[in-house]
Amino acid sequence: MERRFRLTRSIEFKRVRDEGKSYAHPFVVLIVCSTQLDHPQIGVTASHNIGGAIQRNRAKRLLREAARFFIPSLRPVDIVLIARAPLAKANLNETRQALEQLFTRANIIFNHHEPAT
Repeated sequence: MERRFRLTRSIEFKRVRDEGKSYAHPFVVLIVCSTQLDHPQIGVTASHNIGGAIQRNRAKRLLREAARFFIPSLRPVDIVLIARAPLAKANLNETRQALEQLFTRANIIFNHHEPAT
C-alpha cells in the first residue's frame, strides 16, 4: 500500500478511534472517520490476542493487502482496521470479502454504477 494511503502516527489512530464510527466482523473491526484529504487513509493494528509477533505481522500484512484492492473505490475517509483473532487463520480472499462487507455497511465504497468524484 502506498505511503500516502496509510495512517502512521499514533495521534491519527487516536483521532479516528475517538471520533469515528465502528463496524464489527468476526475477522476485523472497522473504524471510519471523516478526513480533510481527497483520498482514503488506512491504518492497521493487531493486538496481542492475535498471537505472537509473527502472527500479528501476518495479520497486518493480510489486512493491508486486502485493503489495497479497494483503495480506488473508497470514499476519502480515514480508516482504522483492527485485526481479530480468527483473522490469523483466514486467507486473502476471505479477508477481502470481510472488508467488502464492512465497507458496504459503512457506506464508504462506491457502487459500480456510481461515478467516483
